[in-house]
Amino acid sequence: MGTANKVPGISGGVVAYVAGFYEEFIYSLQKLNLKALKLLVNGRFRVFFEYINGRFLSLLILGETLSYFTVSIGFDVLIRFYPILVWALFFGMILGSIYYISRSYGEWTRRNLFLLVTGVLVGVGTSLLDPATQNENLMFVFFCGMVSISGMTLPGLSGSFILILLGNYVLLMVDSINAFFDTMVWIVQGDFSWWNDTANMDMLLILIVFVLGSITGLISLSHLLGWTIKHYRNETNAVIIGFITGSLGVVWPWKKEVFKKTLDGSISVDASGAPILENYSRYWPEITDTHTWIAVVMITIGFASVYILDRYGNKANPV
Repeated sequence: MGTANKVPGISGGVVAYVAGFYEEFIYSLQKLNLKALKLLVNGRFRVFFEYINGRFLSLLILGETLSYFTVSIGFDVLIRFYPILVWALFFGMILGSIYYISRSYGEWTRRNLFLLVTGVLVGVGTSLLDPATQNENLMFVFFCGMVSISGMTLPGLSGSFILILLGNYVLLMVDSINAFFDTMVWIVQGDFSWWNDTANMDMLLILIVFVLGSITGLISLSHLLGWTIKHYRNETNAVIIGFITGSLGVVWPWKKEVFKKTLDGSISVDASGAPILENYSRYWPEITDTHTWIAVVMITIGFASVYILDRYGNKANPV
């Protein structure tokens, strides 16, 4: 989930959905409520831990954190040198997700088919939107946090890609995080000059507001999803399948990166000197190209990996 959430176009919720722990994930987040806060404030830590399904959430957070600093970094390098093959792997995983989720679906009524098509249109429409410009307004940053967290809770909607569309991917996922790591390094070295660095403090404030927005969105959206799953399970699953299907356009392997440009036509770069991604330009591959067939093999491997996850999920959570 950590790797999927970091890559623009991939939704960590898909991993949870296919692996069979999506509902437990949503219901565990629902436990982060006023009762949990009272238990925590009153010092009843053991009861609090059991109430929020702490073992599950702790392992999930640990896995996400480790992935962010290990596996996801490896994927960043692979995407840089072998973008088509990596996207092909993700494309195959999403295809497999659609197949296995649809296979276990219940009754396809007219209403559910309508919701499915609506989900597809939202997913496709999202991939076709033009990115906005960067906005450092704290209210907008808080909103970005609330919206981008959907990648964890709504399978098929990529939080990272939504940040690109909102224009704040570089600000929130690169610049502010770099400022945080720089601050940690200065603290370890005993250098507290960062306290007087206005630009660094502004970035840290932006990161704090973004995290608060993400936490707010995660808890509120999980309550909404928990309610819809409980009362409208088939309808909710239909929309989720639609979202996942619509996201195929975002992870289409054969595409070229379109970078943001300045007024003079040169490519814009972030604080670290890396070019700023604006969107993707998609194209059809050459059938006679050997590299195309290698990508097809990667799609097959991605599909097969979902099959393995599905089997594991069925064994871990037998019906």
